Amino acid sequence: MAYSELIKNFDRIRDYLRDFYVYGYKRRDEYDAKSARSYDNERRRVESWLGEYISFRQDSSGKQVFISIDSSDIIHNPLYKAFKAKSFTSKDIMLNFFILDVLYKGSNLAVSELIDTLNDEYFSAFDLPTPLDEATLRLKLKEYESLGLLSSARDGKQLRYSRNTDAVPMQQWADALAFFSEEDPLGVVGSYLLDKMSTTSEYFRFKHHYILHALESEVLLDLFNAIDRKFRSEIHVMSPKRGRPTSQTITPLRIVVSTQGGRRYLMAYSHRGRRISLFRLDTIRKVEHRESDVNFNEYLEKSVKFIENMWGVSTGLDLHLEHIEFTVRAGHDEQHIVQRLYREKRCGNVIPTGDNTYRFSAEVYDAAELLPWIRTFIGRIISFDTSSDHTRKTFLEDLETMYKLYGTVN
Repeated sequence: MAYSELIKNFDRIRDYLRDFYVYGYKRRDEYDAKSARSYDNERRRVESWLGEYISFRQDSSGKQVFISIDSSDIIHNPLYKAFKAKSFTSKDIMLNFFILDVLYKGSNLAVSELIDTLNDEYFSAFDLPTPLDEATLRLKLKEYESLGLLSSARDGKQLRYSRNTDAVPMQQWADALAFFSEEDPLGVVGSYLLDKMSTTSEYFRFKHHYILHALESEVLLDLFNAIDRKFRSEIHVMSPKRGRPTSQTITPLRIVVSTQGGRRYLMAYSHRGRRISLFRLDTIRKVEHRESDVNFNEYLEKSVKFIENMWGVSTGLDLHLEHIEFTVRAGHDEQHIVQRLYREKRCGNVIPTGDNTYRFSAEVYDAAELLPWIRTFIGRIISFDTSSDHTRKTFLEDLETMYKLYGTVN
């Protein structure tokens, strides 16, 4: 099969981008999901979008290819190019131009009038096997209306369609769109609008730029629609560890974002586990809407209470709360330590306990999640306690390991 940059199925190219970019750029002999020819075609397609960011090094195992992007140095997310490489059928393209041409001069036509005009004055010039059918035209008109290209008005028992003529002065929104395209959860929409401008803003740079969010855009839109309409949904999840898809019936409630790593999660009510659960957005392959969930508001209230005790994304096996606390000493000239405690406490509490001492405490689902943060105060901690035996043991063993590493006697 000849290589083409255009794609019909975005799900497939998203999988390749994840395999090449997220999980490591695989060599031809390492990729076993498809044939070697498919690997070559998809690799060249990815390189056509990300070529300037692809590097390689030579070692004993051969040529090692990798993608290297300094997120603070890019202006526009290069992964948006994948969305803009979608292919269309010849009839799709013809209908796009013909429908807008028929309605160009303020025409206001019903479906029957449109289909007669298109077949008689447009498609008759081509050698087509079958004329345009009404069902196909209705679907296309509905799509264009949802995109804002057309508007409809009821005239008796039929709808009459016309072109939208409200002009939007897009250029004055250039700065806002440049920021929106890189920061909004659905920034790919802003990227499409920027493509229509003669000049774009190049003022913005981002220290933490999570460009991989682009690959989740379609899934995120489906989840937002489910939340807005209070739908139950079936999600298909692919775990990188298991290597096989699983499906779950859930009610989507919120999208939450890690302030530490930027990764996004779906917070949903799992009907299998009958509890609030979190799913990594980049592992969700597909979202299928089901019926409306009459208990949506009840689940949403539960999610509000659930967040009150969230430190990270681990919820343990039974949503049992664990207590954890530690006290630090900070001198009069070390107020930056105190500021850190107040700034980074999340769902915890900080109270002064004496002269230059401060105690942090929290009730969380998994106390072990706090250990990496607590370790950053080593040398200032004067007491530590937790209701989790496992977390206490881990913390003390880490200290012992550190003592041995630095040759310090406990």
